[in-house]
Amino acid sequence: MENFIKQLEKQHSGKKVLVLFLLTNSVYANMLLVTIPATMEFSNGLQLLDMMPAGYDLEYVNTLFHTLGDTGRQMYLTKQIPVDMMYPLLFGISYAAVLAYFLLKLPKLNSKFLYLCLLPVIAGLADYLENIGIISMLNTYPNVTGSSVNITSIFSVIKSSATSIYFLTLIVVLIVLGLRRMKSNSENFHQ
Repeated sequence: MENFIKQLEKQHSGKKVLVLFLLTNSVYANMLLVTIPATMEFSNGLQLLDMMPAGYDLEYVNTLFHTLGDTGRQMYLTKQIPVDMMYPLLFGISYAAVLAYFLLKLPKLNSKFLYLCLLPVIAGLADYLENIGIISMLNTYPNVTGSSVNITSIFSVIKSSATSIYFLTLIVVLIVLGLRRMKSNSENFHQ
């Protein structure tokens, strides 16, 4: 944990952060524009489990998997999930770097604030555990258990909660930076 924070403190290159950010979001765009819509063609409008921030229950999972049919479940397992196995690592690293980059621009920063950079890492880990749960449920369907759904759903909620808190944190940091820049520009203008 301490090594992770020390690495973030050394992160001063905006170019590295930008490249990571663009790579991460190109994978995300591929999921949003290609693999998720291709899988949802079989879902009759039902949301995929990855896209349900408040979680789901056994009845929903069974309804979704039944509606997807063999072809849709296979698409979920072999097209969507493999891309989603790349994304959490990229998300965790790049979004931690983005937040660290902007936090380090704040003067007199208490280094404990860098622990907020763990939020996307937590979201990424929860995303991996969610994916593992979805793979397991797809492979055991129609014998999906309530406990496997509950555990996987908990990881979906943790993923979405950590992601939401992360983006709120990033917005606050960007607002603070913007206000400080406006104040500095105003002081320089009046001198």
